[in-house]
Amino acid sequence: MEIVSLEQTDASYPGSLPTYLEKKAPRRIYALGDLGILRKAALGLFCSVKCPGNLILRTYDLARELRDAGVTVISGFHSPMEKECLALLLRGKQPVIWCPARRLAATRIPKEYAKPLSDGRLLMLSPFEINIKQATVEIAGVRNDLVAALAERIFAAYAVPGGKTETFCRRILEWRKPLFTFDSPDNGALIAMGARPLYDILFLIKVINYE
Repeated sequence: MEIVSLEQTDASYPGSLPTYLEKKAPRRIYALGDLGILRKAALGLFCSVKCPGNLILRTYDLARELRDAGVTVISGFHSPMEKECLALLLRGKQPVIWCPARRLAATRIPKEYAKPLSDGRLLMLSPFEINIKQATVEIAGVRNDLVAALAERIFAAYAVPGGKTETFCRRILEWRKPLFTFDSPDNGALIAMGARPLYDILFLIKVINYE
């Protein structure tokens, strides 16, 4: 399987990137996997590095429900909670879009991701050139913007008050993208900003699958 590049002028280049990122939209993105997954409505998944224990359990349940319902999920899968979600999602049959905060290198793909890639269930995307070999705060921010621009809706399991994820969520709301979070006092700041409290996981799945 080879890495392909998509220029802004290519028909396969996602139109949502220039729509939301405007002049910051990458001139090209690199992809490994089935590009057809880009045509599916995807749920963006984010979580701060630190996450309260009660929300960790609820996020596990969310990932299982999304997997079993066949929902396409897109994320950087970078924080510990996001990584756990990736492991759960890849046990299913639904598509997953993984956007690492570094260049793509076909020779560095972990073995556990080889089968999902060959089965056409995993698509890896990156806007970074060959010299970007590891994540930095700035690089992670660029990647998160890419994920949010590509996602139809966003779910933030938790954002530390005053932290980078909360600032990022504020930008999503400024884009007028639907942002959901768990109904929990721990997410009070997010909900006060305008995130929609999620009372029932099945409701979110219905919104994604039928709207």
